[in-house]
Amino acid sequence: MEKLNSNMIPLRTDFTEKKDSICIFGTGDFGRSLGLKMVQSGYSVIYGSRNPNAVSMVPKGVEVLNHAEAAQKCSVIFLAMHRNHYSFLAELSDVLQGKILVDVSNNLKINQYPESNAEYLASVLPGAKVVKAFNTVSAWALQSGTLDASRQVFVCSNDNIAKHFVMDIVRGTGLTPQDRGSLLAARDVENYPLQLFPMWRLPMYICAGLTVSVFLYCVMTMVVYTAIYEKKDVSYYILVTIPNKVFPIVSLMLLALVYLPGVFAAIIQLYRGTKYSRFPNFLDQWMLCRKQLGLVALAYAFLHAIYTLVIPIRYSVSFRRNNGIIEQIKTNNTRPFLYSSTWRSDTYLAFGILGFFFYILLGITSLPSVSNTVNWREFRFVQSKLGYLTLLLCTAHAMVYGWDRFLIFSRYKWYLPPAYTLALIIPCIVLVFKFILITPCIDQRITKIRQGWERMSKPQKDTHLHNDNLAI
Repeated sequence: MEKLNSNMIPLRTDFTEKKDSICIFGTGDFGRSLGLKMVQSGYSVIYGSRNPNAVSMVPKGVEVLNHAEAAQKCSVIFLAMHRNHYSFLAELSDVLQGKILVDVSNNLKINQYPESNAEYLASVLPGAKVVKAFNTVSAWALQSGTLDASRQVFVCSNDNIAKHFVMDIVRGTGLTPQDRGSLLAARDVENYPLQLFPMWRLPMYICAGLTVSVFLYCVMTMVVYTAIYEKKDVSYYILVTIPNKVFPIVSLMLLALVYLPGVFAAIIQLYRGTKYSRFPNFLDQWMLCRKQLGLVALAYAFLHAIYTLVIPIRYSVSFRRNNGIIEQIKTNNTRPFLYSSTWRSDTYLAFGILGFFFYILLGITSLPSVSNTVNWREFRFVQSKLGYLTLLLCTAHAMVYGWDRFLIFSRYKWYLPPAYTLALIIPCIVLVFKFILITPCIDQRITKIRQGWERMSKPQKDTHLHNDNLAI
């Protein structure tokens, strides 16, 4: 409690010029935090409360009045209350006539009501100028100074003058306003804080499906098959050995899935002969989540690297290594140094290290703090050109790892190919099609199409400019 009270002290109390007075209806957590932020930014704050005399823990230097008195003194009123408390505002309709009402409320679930809270408020008080804002900022973020929280504040209203006035207040508090248009956008603005990783849902479903499928495939071909036909218990593979196969396989698949929609898009544009045509919905959704797919792939690559580092300290590995040495001593037989195996292992490691390096580079440049410092050509070069180089290196890493094992029939358990071959299917498809698409004759045609050339000069209905700078 003492910490909270200390946070109620403004940063400054010696402002030479006070800004406009701001009224806040509501003295809960958000109302107090918003008032503190306003006072720190130089605004005079007046609270409106049902019980002015019972209010405590508000910032120092503010007034607390009843709702009617507070509203009369200010032209801008923030409603820091839930929708089910709006009914009493109808009694203040005369006082609130022509005032700017800023609705900061959120609901408990997405699309909880037929209309947004802001639209409902506008219907209750048709004479007021309703603005939706500040609902995407938490009380904690306001108290902490938004140093480690989002600074974006979505603002929408049917009154442009009122909207821009509130946007100036947002800037005055050190936040960044985002104009979202009229109150028709209020539903989306209110739903935004309630969404749980909306752009990550599809990538996580894809990742989970691939992970489970590859894991079960490995368990069946490595553990179950060995237990049935070789009468050996290797169930301990489930903890390290199998995950260290699953992570790189799924990672390579996901990386290929990042670039596969670009290949599909190029083929569709070549077939249609125009860029002024909407892609199929599934392809639209796929391209929108490519960044998230890439980041999940990078996370799996990190796990593969960590699991690989612990291999030498595993008991089963050291046991086999020591037994091999003892066996050579007993039989007085030294294994020859194989140059082919040395070249193969070193090539496999080199491809893996280089691929992982470019993997990390792709992940770093996808961060907003980094991508905002480069121009479009630089960003496209890294994400497209170096992205395909990363895919090529990681695919080569998997190929050299497998070498000629796919030719050894004994490795086909239940006539199923080794697990690593599953990881090569999608990447090889992407790389083959990419090689075809970058041939001069085809690449020139794609470039012309993306510059606006159309095979049919006749205008088409229901066209849509889409993905001009799509990286393939």
